[in-house]
This record gives sequence, structure tokens and C-alpha cells, in this order.
Amino acid sequence: MPGKQVKSKQRVADHGEVFTAEREVKAMCDLVKSETERIDSRFLEPACGEGAFLTEILRRKLAVVKRQYGKSPADYERYSVLAVTSLYGVDILADNAAVCRKNLFDIWDEAYTSNAKSQANDRCREVVRFILDKNIICGDALTMLRNDGTPIEFAEWSLVTDNQIKRRDYALHELLDGHEEQMNIFQSDWEYDEEIQAFIPAPVREYPLTDYRRLNEYE
Repeated sequence: MPGKQVKSKQRVADHGEVFTAEREVKAMCDLVKSETERIDSRFLEPACGEGAFLTEILRRKLAVVKRQYGKSPADYERYSVLAVTSLYGVDILADNAAVCRKNLFDIWDEAYTSNAKSQANDRCREVVRFILDKNIICGDALTMLRNDGTPIEFAEWSLVTDNQIKRRDYALHELLDGHEEQMNIFQSDWEYDEEIQAFIPAPVREYPLTDYRRLNEYE
């Protein structure tokens, strides 16, 4: 749907759905250019639509992966997957969320197939689809609930060493309430995150350190 900002007048009336034009997307991403080019820098788009911002950021990240690791198919695969893990989105409309996942996967898969060539494999593709299912959620970012009424939860994927990724799931409302909790931190089970230099809540669930090619073995 390139260049189209409105799907229907009814969707605008019902949901205020208007897509951001490509030129504005690029200009806004340029405001945080250094972060969009950091492979593991995390982005959350709370009304992601079909992924205009997330797809632009992914393209930028994959360009960096190619520059830094393009000569090694194994390294390219690992860091391209890490780039995907860093992107999160929420949309209230299920069709938008589904298209967003597909758009992100298609961009990644085209780059992956081109760079990894004969080493590209379906096992890695299935892992990326699994990650996108966890990271792009159908729900309401204002209420912080999924469409089925359950709390929105996001997986944090951290590359610990070599091919090993640590997954920890967090409730979105707890993450966003963090600034209010800072004052009472000694009365809670929150922990200090060195990467972002702030306290974060305890995860709602935690998974064993896993080879990134096996992430989809843990639901």
C-alpha cells in the first residue's frame, strides 16, 4: 500500500486510522539516526499500523548488519535476527498487525536470502516468524491490553554470548509504570538494568539461555 495514507473513510471514523507518509517517516527516523543504525537498539511503535516506521528502521539496521557482517553468512544471520528482535509494535486492528509482521518478515527475508545465499535456511526463517509473532501484537496501547483482554506482554531478547539469546517477558503496564515506582524501589522486587541505567520490574516469565536458532522451541 505504498503512498496510501487512508484505507477507508469508515476506518478513519472508527479508529482514527491515517498512515504516515514515507517522507515523514524517513524524516522522523533521521531525528534519531544513530539509534536506528544501532543493531540492538529497541523501538516500540504503539500504533504501528502496517509498520511504516518499523520497516524503515529495520532497513537501516539491516544495512548496518550488511556493512559489518556481510562477508560472513553465519554472522550476518545472527545479527540480522538480533535486529528483528529489537522491533516491537502494537495495533488495535488485527489485519494491520498481520500485515506489519509480513512486511517486516519480507524485508528481512529478502536481505537474508541475498546475503546468506546457499546458507539461508527455513529453520532461521521460522525463528524470525516466531519472534515477530511475539513482538507485533494486536491490542490497545492505551489500555495496555490485548484484544482478548489479557495484559500486553513483550519478550526481551538479549544476545548474551556467541549464538545464545536470553528471553525474558515483561508486562507492558509494569514497564511504563516504572518511573512512578523508582521512588519505592526498595520496597519492590524491581532490578537495576545496566543497559538502560534504570530499574525495571521483574519479568513475568524467564526462559533458559538458548541458541537463537531454537528460540521457537519455547512458547
